[in-house]
Amino acid sequence: MNVYHFKKGTEICNYSYSSNILSIKLNRQRLLVCLEESIYIHNIKDMKLLKTILDIPANPTGLCALSINHSNSYLAYPGSLTTGDIVLYDGNSLKPVSTVAAHEGMLAAITFNALGSKLASASEKGTVIRVFSVPDGQKLYEFRRGMKRYVTISSLAFSMDSQFLCASSNTETVHIFKLESLTESRPEEPSTWSGYVGKMFMAATNYLPAQVSDMMNQDRAFATGRLNFSGQRNICTLATIQKLPRLLVASSGGHLYIYNLDPQDGGECVLIKMHSLLGSGTTEENKEKDLRPSLPQSYAATVARPSTFSASTVPDNLVPWKSEGQNEAVMMRRTPQKSGHPLSGGFGENKEGGRMECDCVCRKGGRGPGAQPPGAGCGSLLTRLSSALVARGVVDIVYPLCYLKYVKTIT
Repeated sequence: MNVYHFKKGTEICNYSYSSNILSIKLNRQRLLVCLEESIYIHNIKDMKLLKTILDIPANPTGLCALSINHSNSYLAYPGSLTTGDIVLYDGNSLKPVSTVAAHEGMLAAITFNALGSKLASASEKGTVIRVFSVPDGQKLYEFRRGMKRYVTISSLAFSMDSQFLCASSNTETVHIFKLESLTESRPEEPSTWSGYVGKMFMAATNYLPAQVSDMMNQDRAFATGRLNFSGQRNICTLATIQKLPRLLVASSGGHLYIYNLDPQDGGECVLIKMHSLLGSGTTEENKEKDLRPSLPQSYAATVARPSTFSASTVPDNLVPWKSEGQNEAVMMRRTPQKSGHPLSGGFGENKEGGRMECDCVCRKGGRGPGAQPPGAGCGSLLTRLSSALVARGVVDIVYPLCYLKYVKTIT
């Protein structure tokens, strides 16, 4: 193992071990080197070897976790070859703390939250993810990732505020769970027939086998992120970028995917960016790809958007049409227009050469005190609205209600 000072570009020290190094973890206080049957604990300041944990159960994947909070420096590693026991070890006092019976099967992933007060784990089945308190090892949360198939959980990660936990696997789905109290996640049922039935159903779980009742009490994923691949090893994390929560997934294929996460409603996470990490493709492939979808805008934002719409591009066989009880104009196709129809988007003269008098709300600028006089703004609103919507491909062209009356009069 070589330790470098990146800022100075110099080597600090190097160590040799009796077998292959499977994983390395560090915080500001401790550095851990995990071998298959032993763990070495170094002091990060002078790299002095403080402790060697020998005779641990065979750990061929180097599975272990270290709290990034250097004030406690808790270490977790598998404690059994056949079950999902987790050994908690205090990296500061260099003493074992407790053993947590986390799963029936062998462990696949473990991780601490930022404060080192919670520990999440998943077994090789990958169907259930549990969260325990540290250091007493009490179970706090239990989440079900799925039931149809067993998967290999490749990574677990808490958000910095410990409100969310994400899990990635060898499937195309990344699950995000929300850590909330029992009262918040399951509010009191209303005094209705369905509410009483729900209470009776939950009470009946006390008389069911433990495995069945535990399954009924497990929470589902709060949000999910869909990958465009499966079978590749990947790691995930939750971060705040420009004050917005994001899901980040790095794949062994050399790409970083960034998803948007709705912290209130959850649901499907939207892929907004993809980066190439290997830099081994063409220039075009390595460019940052912005995959953010176009979001629906408000009316004001739509109208204010600049447009290159030209009146000459309006088809001649489009006229506005209004159904019974409808308040906005829609379009329908008809036979070629009669002369005098102002399909250019403004107000024109009728057959008799007279100007149409508009009495709609948009022309008057509203009702009541302060309303604009007739002819004060309908044409401006019409031009901006139709130009913006046509440019965005929403409709071919739109007209306000007053123009509908005009078309009806001259046709």
